[in-house]
Amino acid sequence: MKLFKQALILLLCCSLVLSTAQAESFGPTGQSNEQAPAPPVQHSPQELQQLVAPIALYPDALVAQVLAASTYPTEIVEADRWMQSHSKLEGEELAKEVDKQPWDPSVKALTQFPSVLENMDKNLSWTSSLGDAYANQQQDVTDAVQSMRQQAHKAGHLNTNEQEKVTTQGNTIVIEPANPEVVYVPAYDPWLVYGAPIVAYPGWYPEPGIFLAGVGIGFGIGFGVGFFGGYGWGWHHWGCDWHGHRVIYNHNTYISHSRTIINRNNFSHNNFNHGNAFHESRPGSGRPGFHGSSAPHFQPGTRSGAFSGFDHGGNVRGFSSRGRSSFGGGSRGGGFHGGGGGRHH
Repeated sequence: MKLFKQALILLLCCSLVLSTAQAESFGPTGQSNEQAPAPPVQHSPQELQQLVAPIALYPDALVAQVLAASTYPTEIVEADRWMQSHSKLEGEELAKEVDKQPWDPSVKALTQFPSVLENMDKNLSWTSSLGDAYANQQQDVTDAVQSMRQQAHKAGHLNTNEQEKVTTQGNTIVIEPANPEVVYVPAYDPWLVYGAPIVAYPGWYPEPGIFLAGVGIGFGIGFGVGFFGGYGWGWHHWGCDWHGHRVIYNHNTYISHSRTIINRNNFSHNNFNHGNAFHESRPGSGRPGFHGSSAPHFQPGTRSGAFSGFDHGGNVRGFSSRGRSSFGGGSRGGGFHGGGGGRHH
């Protein structure tokens, strides 16, 4: 009798365990503590025009480099700091050392235009917002660039001159260097040059050399692209496909693999063709390209809020005059020439 009771108790226990397991199996499944990524912020056309205003009048290849590099804000910081600490490097020597760095090809390409790189570092909140917008609204961003070019052209400030060639292809305006081997970075006030004034981006810092007070466009010294031409990230590897609404790198759609840009989980859902990802270092170097981003190294006096909600404060620090345009001639050569009508400022 005692053995029978023990067997009955064991049977009841097994039944209870089995029932509990079955009840749990019919309960909620696949739950996770991880939250779904927040939907990307959608900028209005006016907000996008404000974001692209500082670069919309750059030559197409430089626009491509800036849009791509803006998705790597931490590398922008690192590259500009590196350039400041290697200010004596120039020409082929600079190109060789840049090629060794673990930055995205777009960031490497911008080292040829130190004032542009420095502007992106100083206005880091704007840079991060631009990268976020390009990652999530690629077509809208490229359309905004064309819209701003149309406005500048109608205002009489965007025309072919000795420094650049401006051509119209249907509703598209293409900007190229007048001399394929020499690139001039236009200097202008992005809040005045387009005719009707634009509200300045919050906390915007006007970078000397690429900011020109007034309503016109100026040009300083030209940058020869020959020293960088033999590298896979050099000038001639970049362009904009305005009809396809994309940045072109090495004849393929540029793919950003940044891990720092806001809404980065949405990269694969915004017309990015991963099959064409083509990041590389110098051809024949045998070194793979760098995909991703490394931790930012901020110097005292900088503000890193751009990586935690965009404080719109930019960052504040000293700057060097290396690579700057000259406003009246100078040791670097080249005066400051007015764009459009060829006027001299």
